[in-house]
Amino acid sequence: MIRIDTFRGQPVAVMGLSRTGLTAARALAAGGAEVWAWDDDDGRREAAAGEGIALVDLGARDLGDAGALVLSPGIPHLHAGCEIICDVVLLARQITEPGYVGVTGTNGKSTTTALIGHVLAHAGNEVAVGGNIGEPVLDLNGLGPSGTYVLELSSYQLERVPRLALDVAILLNISPDHLDRHGGMDGYVAAKTRIFDRTVDGGHAIVGMDDRYGRGLRLDLMMRGGVKVVPISGNRRVPGGVYADGTGMLIDDLDNGQAGVLDLRAVDTLPGRHNWQNAAAAYAAARLVGVAAASAAAAIQSFAGLAHRQEVIRRIGRVTYVNDSKATNLDAAAKALASYGNIHWIAGGRSKEDDLSALEALYPQIRRAYLIGEAAPQFEAALAGIVPAERAGSLEAAVGSAHAAARESGEDAVVLLSPGCASFDQFTDFEARGRAFRVAVEVLS
Repeated sequence: MIRIDTFRGQPVAVMGLSRTGLTAARALAAGGAEVWAWDDDDGRREAAAGEGIALVDLGARDLGDAGALVLSPGIPHLHAGCEIICDVVLLARQITEPGYVGVTGTNGKSTTTALIGHVLAHAGNEVAVGGNIGEPVLDLNGLGPSGTYVLELSSYQLERVPRLALDVAILLNISPDHLDRHGGMDGYVAAKTRIFDRTVDGGHAIVGMDDRYGRGLRLDLMMRGGVKVVPISGNRRVPGGVYADGTGMLIDDLDNGQAGVLDLRAVDTLPGRHNWQNAAAAYAAARLVGVAAASAAAAIQSFAGLAHRQEVIRRIGRVTYVNDSKATNLDAAAKALASYGNIHWIAGGRSKEDDLSALEALYPQIRRAYLIGEAAPQFEAALAGIVPAERAGSLEAAVGSAHAAARESGEDAVVLLSPGCASFDQFTDFEARGRAFRVAVEVLS
C-alpha cells in the first residue's frame, strides 16, 4: 500500500468503502490524515470500523473544512463544499517522479492497459498496472523515477482527476455507454476526452481512428496544440501513427517509415480488428516511452490475454467455447461477433440500449441465439424472423443448449458468451457471470 501523507493533519472525507475506497482510507490514515469514512452499506461500514477507521455520516456533515472528498467512482457527483477527487489523484500527488500512461475508451481499456504493462515489463522496465482494471492504485508498488504507472481510467474516474500529469494519454474509442450517468452522449464524450486535459505539455495523445468521435478529436487536438497526436487504427492506414493493415500486419509509421513489425493474425489472444487496434495502441505507447520496436513486437506475441475478454475456455471437437462476459454493451458484443463465424451466441442480461441495430450487419455470423436475463424478450423480438433464438432459463441452460446444437451441426463452430448487457440482473458483476460460464463449460463432455 502507498502511504498518502499529502493531507497530514487534515480531515479528508472518503465516501464509498468498497475495495478502492477502503484502500484510500487506509492510505490516508497511514499518512496522518484525519479520515472521515462512510458507506451506505452496513457491511462495508462494519469492515472499515473493524480496521479502526473512523466512521462519519457524511450526509449529515458539513464538508467545507475537509481537505478533499475522495468519492468512489460508482457514486454520482454531488456538491460537497470541497474538492472532489478519486484515488488516482492521491497517487499522482504523492508520487510525482515516475512516468504515467492513462488509458480510456468505451471498450478495450483493460486489454490495452494490461498489454502495455506486459510490453514494458518484457522490456525490463519497472511498471505497475492498476486503476479501473481492478487493482486499486494505492495498492500498487511505489515506483522510482525510471518507473511507469499504467492506469486504466473510466469516465467516472476522469470526472474526478482535476490534477493528473499523464505523459501518454490514450483514447481507444467512444460508443454509447453510461449515458444515464453522464446526461447523454455529449456528456459521456466530454468525460472521456477529458483525459487529454490531464496530459503534460508536450506529452503524447494516442487517439483511435476507428470511430467518428476519434477522427474528429484528432483534428481538435492538433488545432489546440500542446500535445503530440499519434493516430492508431485496427483496419486502416493512419500516417504518422501505428495501424494494422488489411492483412493484420502491424505497421509502425511513427517515423513515417511504414515498417511491418508483427503479423497480428498469429496472436491468438488478440482476435479481431478491435484487438488489433488495442495492440496498435499498446505498441505506440511502449515505443513512445522508449521500448525498442523488436522488443515491443515480441512482447505482444507472448501476451496471455485477460479473463472474460474473448477468453478461450476450451475446445471440444470442432467447437470452441469463448468467454466474453466483459461485453456489457452492444458495441463490445459486435466486436466479438465480428471475430468469428458459425456462432452459437449466448446473450442478454440487463440491457443498456433500446434496440439491436448495432448488430444487424453481424446477424449472418450467428447460427442461433440463446437468450438470458431481463433482456431476453427484447432480444427475442429484435431477432424474430432473422436469427433463430430461444429463451434459456439460466446461463447454465444456455450453455447446454448451445453445446448440443453446435456439436450436432458437425461444423467448426463457436459457443460465444458475449452478452451485450450488464450482468446485475443475475450476477454480482461480469466476472461472476464469466466464472459461471467457465464452470458450465468445464463440465461438458
